[in-house]
Amino acid sequence: MPHRAAIPSGCVECILGRHERLPRRWSRLTTTRRGWERAGKRAAYSLATVAADDRTTDAEPGRDGPQPERAFGRAADVGARAAAVLAHPDARFGQYVALGVLGFLVFVGILFPAPPAILFLGVVLGSLNALVAMGLVLVYRANRIINFAQGDLGAVAAVLAVSLIVGWRVPFFLALAIGFVAAVVLGAVVEVLIIRRFASAPRLILTVVTIALSSVLAWGQLAIPTFFGYQTAPQDFRVPFNFTFDWFPVVFSAAHLLVLIAVPLIAGGLAAFFRFTRTGIAVRAAAESADRAALLGIPVKRVFMLVWILAATLSGAAVLLRTPIVGVSIGTVLGPAILLRALASAVIARMENLPIAFGAAVVLGVLEQSVQWSTGRTLIVDAVLFAIILTALLFQRNARLGRAEDAGTSSWTAAREVRPVPRELRTVPLVRWGTFALSAGLLCLLVFAPLFMNGSKVNLLGAGLAFAIICVSLVVLTGWAGQISLGQLAFGAFGAAVAGTMAQNGWHLFACLLAGGAVGGVVAIAIGIPALRIRGPFLAVTTLAFALATGSFFINREFFPWLVPDGRITRPVLFGKFDLESEWAYYYVLLGLLVLVLASVASFRNSRAGRVLVATRDNVRAAQSYGVNPVRARLTAFAFSGSIAGIGGAALAFHQHTVPGLTLDVTASISVFIMVVIGGLGSVPGALVGAAYYTFLNYSPLTRLPASRLLGSGFGVLMILLFLRRGLGGAMYDLRDDILRRIARAKGIVVPSLLADVRTDDGQPAAENADALAAVRVPVTDTHEGVAR
Repeated sequence: MPHRAAIPSGCVECILGRHERLPRRWSRLTTTRRGWERAGKRAAYSLATVAADDRTTDAEPGRDGPQPERAFGRAADVGARAAAVLAHPDARFGQYVALGVLGFLVFVGILFPAPPAILFLGVVLGSLNALVAMGLVLVYRANRIINFAQGDLGAVAAVLAVSLIVGWRVPFFLALAIGFVAAVVLGAVVEVLIIRRFASAPRLILTVVTIALSSVLAWGQLAIPTFFGYQTAPQDFRVPFNFTFDWFPVVFSAAHLLVLIAVPLIAGGLAAFFRFTRTGIAVRAAAESADRAALLGIPVKRVFMLVWILAATLSGAAVLLRTPIVGVSIGTVLGPAILLRALASAVIARMENLPIAFGAAVVLGVLEQSVQWSTGRTLIVDAVLFAIILTALLFQRNARLGRAEDAGTSSWTAAREVRPVPRELRTVPLVRWGTFALSAGLLCLLVFAPLFMNGSKVNLLGAGLAFAIICVSLVVLTGWAGQISLGQLAFGAFGAAVAGTMAQNGWHLFACLLAGGAVGGVVAIAIGIPALRIRGPFLAVTTLAFALATGSFFINREFFPWLVPDGRITRPVLFGKFDLESEWAYYYVLLGLLVLVLASVASFRNSRAGRVLVATRDNVRAAQSYGVNPVRARLTAFAFSGSIAGIGGAALAFHQHTVPGLTLDVTASISVFIMVVIGGLGSVPGALVGAAYYTFLNYSPLTRLPASRLLGSGFGVLMILLFLRRGLGGAMYDLRDDILRRIARAKGIVVPSLLADVRTDDGQPAAENADALAAVRVPVTDTHEGVAR
């Protein structure tokens, strides 16, 4: 094979940097082996001593008994050899495999028994999820992000292929080929036009970009069928060859056979591509270290574009092959359920290992079909997936998480601290009275504007205030603690359920709100336990699975009738005078509650606990060197954030007279996270701006249609992040700094913190600020010549 011979044998090793990690791995292996040898020697010595004592006691008089030292030597050698064998990585891997096989057999044989045909159906469907999981792993290795648009990349190609088959009667395999080509083109366009423009942005921002991109692609799924004249899902397309195999209780068709043929070919071709081709080796090298690959002459940008093409092609193949089996719902958007199954597999593989991701997806497909067959319900599957993801992350808590740790968690921090008004300008009357007038004007608007509105509009404003409380909780958890949460509305759902149940039992309104906050804090701590050791984006997957399981299983009266309120939640008469069934009365209660939450959050940020939290987010090791306990800081953030979200959910339950459906919708939970990011995670006003934008998208007459709402939450977010990297809140603070800079210039006040921000393209201070900066520059004394310069 000449193409293999042309590659230097040490090229990939040099690029991957494995020669640097070999001494560390050998050191750990040697240390572990010595520990096992010492333990084996101690155990062997004890056994040999006991055996020698027994044989000495039973020995005949006049004859020397066996020497314990000699017996100890032989037993110690045997114990050391056994310990060395057990400590070998291959032996450990075998133990893990044995435990996994045992757990799998217990699951499908005892807990959720299913016939072999159902398990084989799980293998077929799980292999399709495996293709999506491998695409997720490829993108994560290249860009170190979770691509939440992975499923939608393939869904657009599937919708196009099905529309061609049904609408224009294009032959099946030709339409399949067109769908593959569309997936390839879509992957390249997305990487060049969108992903590449955010290459230098924080990883959190790029992850939000993929979430917004999924909304844009979902809009495309709605728009494509209208071009062919379809609004519903036609299901009269089949694989153009006949095959039937009856294996009770499943009848396998040609579509299943096509999956069994195509998926191994795709997986084997991908493995051969990475193993035997120069381009595949370059992809592996660039994924491991883009800087080293660039130094060796590898075109990293083209390689990353190829990665996105491969990911889109894998997703397209998965959805296209799935279409003849389960169909594709044209006119509705594919939800995050399919993506979550692939995410679970990728998390089990630590977002690193393609074979493990493939095998985990197949196993999860078998487990899913086993649960569905045994229970007859699909709702329980979401809870089982959540438990599997949580268990996998807990078992990986002491493992090295690859490049996510090597690159550091700072790349996932997008929140920049908002700079307060400089102390040089705080006493300026124009600044002082301007700040007071702006705050008083905003407060008067919130207080008096509802008096001139009708009840329906006041109701919408009240919903916006409740959502603002939940958005503020995300500032604490994600903005200050650096923990990515996609299930914040799920914490609010638990608070809403508990508050509604207590209200129906006659509890006071404030007691219900406090109980909802307490339950939200407890649930947040339980979900945040994996975050004590796990870094990077893995908590986002956990909270996403939790949000999906909450909406389908936990907050479900069928499974937990004691938790979910039954019937309408009525608003009480407060203090025997204020009937909260009035929209205006309850609006002012929500406004007062929001003011209290804002005051408590501001107090927390200015306290030592808040400063410790931000320090832990920025640099864990530096914070630990000052005696900070990062575990306690993160648990405090989860408890405080979950309590605020629980109070917001409880307030929303009284507002909606039931557990709000939006709190049970995982898509809405993701949307809330997006809105807070574009509003500005580093500041509470930014979260309020994000809440206002979210309320506008959900309740504005301009976004009543699903397509317009998807376009506003997808394309609008992309445009905001493209031109305003710090979000809407960051733009507001930039405008404030510009006004302060003009005031300082007009008053002749030198403010170094403001003037140093204005620089020219070459990195030098602007001309109009050069004199001011020179006035505050501290002279530096040359120690050799004794001259100030």
